[in-house]
Amino acid sequence: MCAVKAPPSYGYPFVTAHRFLPSAPLTGRIRVPGDKSISHRSLMFGALAIGRSRISGLLEGEDVLATAAALRAMGATINRDGDDWVVDGVGVGGLLQPEQALDMGNSGTSTRLLMGLVASHGITAAFTGDASLSKRPMGRVIDPLSTMGASFTASPGGTLPLMMEGMEPAVPITYELPVASAQVKSAVLLAGLNTPGTTTVIEPVPTRDHTERMLRGFGADLTVEEMDGKRVVRIHGPADLHPCDITVPGDPSSAAFFAVAASVVPGSDLVIENVGLNPTRSGIFTVLEQMGANIQKLDERDVGGEPVADLRVRHAALKGIDVDPAIAPSMIDEFPILFVAAAMASGTTVTSGLDELRVKESDRLSAMAAALSASGVNVEERDDGLVIEGSGGLPLRGTANAKVETHLDHRIAMSMAIAGLVSNDGVEIDDVEPIATSFPNFTALLDTASS
Repeated sequence: MCAVKAPPSYGYPFVTAHRFLPSAPLTGRIRVPGDKSISHRSLMFGALAIGRSRISGLLEGEDVLATAAALRAMGATINRDGDDWVVDGVGVGGLLQPEQALDMGNSGTSTRLLMGLVASHGITAAFTGDASLSKRPMGRVIDPLSTMGASFTASPGGTLPLMMEGMEPAVPITYELPVASAQVKSAVLLAGLNTPGTTTVIEPVPTRDHTERMLRGFGADLTVEEMDGKRVVRIHGPADLHPCDITVPGDPSSAAFFAVAASVVPGSDLVIENVGLNPTRSGIFTVLEQMGANIQKLDERDVGGEPVADLRVRHAALKGIDVDPAIAPSMIDEFPILFVAAAMASGTTVTSGLDELRVKESDRLSAMAAALSASGVNVEERDDGLVIEGSGGLPLRGTANAKVETHLDHRIAMSMAIAGLVSNDGVEIDDVEPIATSFPNFTALLDTASS
């Protein structure tokens, strides 16, 4: 067992603390849950198709279930059928007025993409979320969707709760992203599905492209081309989407925790099955290999238009590097766990260009700097990144009787759980409940791999 539940925190019945202890080698074969980004989009595009879509391998985390609940509230029929999920869609333009506020829980992806869907439908919807999500800025989505004709009444700072009223027909726009963001790109493209004419999004830096791949698979008229070093995506509406059967590959973001764990826990030799390796998502594995990680791709294949492989990861001596900021969009969610790898490497790791991490579920730069420092790591926090002095493979000190503050952020919790596996005193996490938003069986899989 690598994770031991702490005694109850009386007076705080909904807070579940865990101490993650030094681990035996991680061995055998595991399979991580389905890709969260693809799971969200499978439900949304199925809801906008006419007919029945079947989804295998859907991530059944709280974030994805929030998307399913919101789509049901707007008329789609979504049910579990054995191990699969089936979606009976209402068609583009067919979303119905929800009777109650759409509760997004902790899911920024659900919120921003569904705002895009509602923007070009003649309905009004209120969006609410938990305390963490309610701090996250929505202005970067509100701005382009307002230009298309939607109207918003948001909380101060452009946060949730907010009320939006869609416009039908909406106005097609050409929008150049001021900051690389797959969520903003996707919100505008989804609004374009029910907008007459051509809606164009220009990316200065490529971001994850699941929306483009999957919309084409569902029959949307969508094109992608390179112009003057930029990526130009055009969608022609209104679209008619047809139903699809989808197999969701394993989430590379979830696999990253186990890839780092196997890299830093001595004696580990672990196979992570069915990992999605879309090049716009797999930057973490590239950087780990640059640091000296031993990662072998087995049985490379294509599943539903997405590259997939099994990853064999063995313990290796990592070295610190300067991480190229150009790779950030392809691994923006994986930097917290990369910081743990850096803490175990020899030498210094320098990261930069990570301003986006300050507006995630938490300020991930500040949160990880504090958490690693509390565990005995020498960390310098800069405006746009961290500088980390590695231990050279020696165990981290751990947190003794202190607790790491996760700020309700699932990736902070999981990253510091992995840090606990290579510590002397273990690392105690103040609350592991948020892990369920993206990786419900994370602790169980850790126990399986280390037993």
